[in-house]
Amino acid sequence: MGRKLPRPEKTRIFTVSNQKGGVGKTTTTVNIAAALAAAGLNVLVIDIDPQGNASTALGIEHHADVDSIYDVLINDVALADVVAQCPDIDKLICAPATIHLAGAEIELVSLVAREQRLRRAIDVYAKTREKNGEERLDYIFIDCPPSLGLLTVNAFCAANEVLIPIQCEYYALEGLSQLLKNIEMIQKHLNADLVVSTILLTMYDGRTNLAAQVAAEVRTHFPDQVLSAVVPRSVRISEAPSYQQTVMTYDPSSSGALSYLEAAAEIAER
Repeated sequence: MGRKLPRPEKTRIFTVSNQKGGVGKTTTTVNIAAALAAAGLNVLVIDIDPQGNASTALGIEHHADVDSIYDVLINDVALADVVAQCPDIDKLICAPATIHLAGAEIELVSLVAREQRLRRAIDVYAKTREKNGEERLDYIFIDCPPSLGLLTVNAFCAANEVLIPIQCEYYALEGLSQLLKNIEMIQKHLNADLVVSTILLTMYDGRTNLAAQVAAEVRTHFPDQVLSAVVPRSVRISEAPSYQQTVMTYDPSSSGALSYLEAAAEIAER
């Protein structure tokens, strides 16, 4: 804690994605974002999952009356008008998701340049910050729904890096090959700059052989992408969102918080 991390040369935009549900996408998004922000970097979390769990974990209001990322994608509202300050962490801001996003997949179909709408909004927001004399963002994390619809495609088109959380269980490997095929398709047709830069092993249970086998297999296939930090199964990580907090502020000395700090430091130093 209290460690300063290096600023990237330009804004790094991560899509946190895995179409398998329950692998810790949202938990990873909010905790790595919080860890980087606590280390003095400017971080934005964009929640494009209709469930809005990232918004909850960061303590951001996201009921139906709040302007959200839905309005940015569908109604061309400026991203600057929807971002909200995270109450616990100074340098962390969030563009919340509301339940309206559930219908956004269908509404996006008929819109012009439907895959690029999030990317454009982010570009405009960066210019707005510059014009207002605000510091540029160091990191943007986009939390995706567990599917490959137009919301996730928008996230892939807006990002230059993909962070894949993988649960240390057998099914995780099956889902991974499908995800990589989808990313390849995006690279070929929509965003040639996209790379899978980071894989994080989550929900690691050191007592089981299976967890060790899955971890070993993922490291064999992706030696450069897998972080050395692994996130253990942790009650503290699960409890934090019910207090509308990340584990970083809820219990900074817990094993979960320390492993996310370690993962964040590794990402920043790459």
